[in-house]
Amino acid sequence: MSLLPFSSQLIADVGISLGDEGKGRLIPEVADELRGTSAPVSVVLKVNGGANSGHTAGGIKLNLLPAGVVVRDAAHLCVGSGVVADPRKIWWETKPLERKGHAILSRLLIDERTLVSDLTHRLLDLAWEDYRVNVLAEEARGSTGRGITPAYLDEVGQQQITFSDFLAGPNYFARKLAQRADRACRTIQHVCRVSEATWSGFFDKLTAAELRANAEAIELGVFTKEEFDFTRFRGAAPFTLNLEALTAVYWTAGTALAPNIGEVRELVLREMAAGRTIIGEFGQAYWLDKRHGFSPNVTASHTFTPEFFESAGIPVQRIHTFGVAKAYDTKVGTHTFLTQMDDAQALTVKLKQLEFGTSTGRQRMVGWYDAVEKGDALRYGGFQDLMINKLDALTHSGEWRGELQICTAYETADGKRFNHVPRNEAVRKTLRPVYAKYAGWSEDVSQIRKFNDLPPAARRYVAGMVKSLLDVAYADGRWPAAAALPNLRYLGVGPEPSQIIKDVPATAELIKLA
Repeated sequence: MSLLPFSSQLIADVGISLGDEGKGRLIPEVADELRGTSAPVSVVLKVNGGANSGHTAGGIKLNLLPAGVVVRDAAHLCVGSGVVADPRKIWWETKPLERKGHAILSRLLIDERTLVSDLTHRLLDLAWEDYRVNVLAEEARGSTGRGITPAYLDEVGQQQITFSDFLAGPNYFARKLAQRADRACRTIQHVCRVSEATWSGFFDKLTAAELRANAEAIELGVFTKEEFDFTRFRGAAPFTLNLEALTAVYWTAGTALAPNIGEVRELVLREMAAGRTIIGEFGQAYWLDKRHGFSPNVTASHTFTPEFFESAGIPVQRIHTFGVAKAYDTKVGTHTFLTQMDDAQALTVKLKQLEFGTSTGRQRMVGWYDAVEKGDALRYGGFQDLMINKLDALTHSGEWRGELQICTAYETADGKRFNHVPRNEAVRKTLRPVYAKYAGWSEDVSQIRKFNDLPPAARRYVAGMVKSLLDVAYADGRWPAAAALPNLRYLGVGPEPSQIIKDVPATAELIKLA
């Protein structure tokens, strides 16, 4: 199939599983496709989330900065108003990348309404995790500890600090931060009921985490270890903070970014008027949306296409959405994981060697491809193109020699069939997957660049993934015209940018192989 033109200058890069699908690698691919056309990519906008939503692009691991960092001719890297951003974290990412030759500050624009997250949110994040485990006796969620949910709580609680506050006087910012710190300390002590020893340990835990995360920057001499010493913010008495030090550090980090704070909405409208393309990079995925996912295993932001317009601050209009998935599923946290593979499964052992969180380093759980989740993301979220990554990881190797499975429906113990994801979590927990089986393959696919050169079994499996999600999306039988079906535009067969197949047949032809 020759690649069809995109249907809009606005492109949304969204996940259709539970995150970790490889959304970061899509951005340079789209930019490369549009390079030299009349509508090149000029803006890459981080739409939602914060430092919890790690992406990898061009071999670079990113949290807050958009993956457009690796698109050197993208003129603008934007952080939208739907993001919660710690100004210190922006510097921790930016300075090492600048040292390596990537132009960041000359391209970076942070929206004035972007929410400021800070240490207080991280302390609250750890405290609520402690509360769940030690007070409620629940299983730990495995929070990233980056303070994302507490930061969004300040927004809905009408107590936000935004990056525009760094453009005002220091007293205004200091007063708002002092109020925030007071609320956080009182909540941690009296509501979360954290012990004094645990409180003190939070600062050591954050220090250790950031020293580990920023080890390369320290080794390069970009920062000293003292930059990541959180113990200096611990107050003289339990459940207090060294507010003077905290305020000074955040004011310095935020005001240093003042030249990069402005109106993303005006920039986006201007670039659209000039005929250029804007990519919206989303953190997490459809099933982690705070409204449409399953609490408590969701993020605190909206994770699908409509949030593009809220975060960019522009009117709703035509947009071209990419749904990104892997050829199998992964999850972290305490999710109900209906398609989770048995730990003794040889493929599980193989995949777990690959699957660790970009932001946290946590081991991901692995499972079979769930077409029900992805089909519902199409039916209720919508996308025009697909990208599926990591097909190569399923190749027979070592002790792995078995069949592959695709979940096509769910059913109860007495055989009641569900063709869509139930919206009630209590119901979902009672279900078991219904699988279609596909033969595996032993040929190395990582060097293949033409779809027809893939082993027949691999082609059938790819067709099966696409057909199964379409069967779910159009379970009522009302299929759109062939030209309106989403196409598998990119098929990843390895981690390198070059390891992508781009000539997958049009969907109407592809699904005949299944």
